[in-house]
Amino acid sequence: MRLPVQELMNMYKNNVYAAAFSICKNASDAEDVVQDTFLKYYMTRKNFDSEQHIRAWLLRVAINKAKNIQASFWHRNGVRLEDYIETLSFETPESRDLFEEVMKLPEKYRVVVHLFYYEDYSVKEIANILKISESNIKVRLSRGRAMLKDALKEEWEDEQ
Repeated sequence: MRLPVQELMNMYKNNVYAAAFSICKNASDAEDVVQDTFLKYYMTRKNFDSEQHIRAWLLRVAINKAKNIQASFWHRNGVRLEDYIETLSFETPESRDLFEEVMKLPEKYRVVVHLFYYEDYSVKEIANILKISESNIKVRLSRGRAMLKDALKEEWEDEQ
């Protein structure tokens, strides 16, 4: 199965961008990852089983490309996370606080939390995307949740 690149971009560019940004924490790098990801899809001759398979493949490619950028020298010269958050709109102040705390998590927890809560992937699907065991995904989700709970609890207690 192959879908036109433009159709995929319309459907998934925000998802790919969000996954890339969760790693890069930089708007311009995330935009580059989106372009590179869809270019790679266009250039590949791979046939996919389903639309869900394409979506998972796009996210996996984006995550890998974002990690490559993160490991490079140039990632230090981007837009600060705080500046990017100012450009987003949130339904409530609490959802903004939660997003900020998710972005502060270490990468291995941040990516899993993002895929589970923001992209609605199951533990099994995340394990396939990241090429790690389901039990490892569960551990990372649990630890990420615990870190978020502690951070948000401290923030809430500070306000009282």
